[in-house]
Amino acid sequence: MTTHGDHHQGQHAASGHSHGAGLAETLTLDSLILGQYLEQATELAAGLVATVPATILDIGAGSGAGTVALAQRFENANIIALDKSAEMLAQTLQACRKQGLDGRVSCVLADLDGPWPAVPAADLIWASSSLHELADPEQAMREMFARLNPGGLLVVIEMDSLPRFLSAAMLEDGTGLSALEARLHGALEQRHWNSHPDWRAGLQRAGFDVLEQRTLPTVGRSTPELTSRYTRIFLGRIREALDGVASTTDLATLGRLLASDGPEALGQRTDLEARGNRTAWVARKPWAARATSYRATVSA
Repeated sequence: MTTHGDHHQGQHAASGHSHGAGLAETLTLDSLILGQYLEQATELAAGLVATVPATILDIGAGSGAGTVALAQRFENANIIALDKSAEMLAQTLQACRKQGLDGRVSCVLADLDGPWPAVPAADLIWASSSLHELADPEQAMREMFARLNPGGLLVVIEMDSLPRFLSAAMLEDGTGLSALEARLHGALEQRHWNSHPDWRAGLQRAGFDVLEQRTLPTVGRSTPELTSRYTRIFLGRIREALDGVASTTDLATLGRLLASDGPEALGQRTDLEARGNRTAWVARKPWAARATSYRATVSA
């Protein structure tokens, strides 16, 4: 889902901004370079599930990185990917097809700010970088609670801070770029980019028992070329968001970094390192909730 402030590095969109090839590419690069958190989070879920999941819902599947990770981790599960964008769901199916997983994945087009679709009851629900995008996150938690089988798990993941690339990078005159990156991130925070609370209290109000809250730091693992490409795309979106907001000096420096050529251009740099930080909340629907378990009226 697209995010507040027009961008999020997670997977999704609910705020009404357009989905496009650029966003899909950004999400794909994020999973390729900083996707270690997907392995960490699915491993965490696998260690806490009460039974082997048969049905998994991916809420706000985006370009499908989470869907693929879930299908690879839970080899006997059927995955239902939900998103409000038909384009993103097509990307999800394509990503699953490339891994030979599409036979276990189905897609449901749904705007989760409206009535939720009827889907089979799930043993695991996954909401990565999507919950904060919904108009009423606590209502969404109640909807997810209703759609879980008793004893089922909900995994919520959010980005704690925007990806960082420039911390070790320097300009030709010896000026460090980490301070520039920090100022840009501060300006984005004031514009509520990536804004979300600690979801623990909301999950508890929805009826869940919160089992784990874990920080998932990641360091990029990719080629310099892909890292440079991701950095250019990400900082390009930052420049669009902060045009007329950041100082003219910072925008000028950013312009030189984003230039197609030149000694300071990102495409020429080999000193970029992608780093990120996410938090995962893992919550269980109590077994005592059996009497109120959700039953779908249609199958996916």
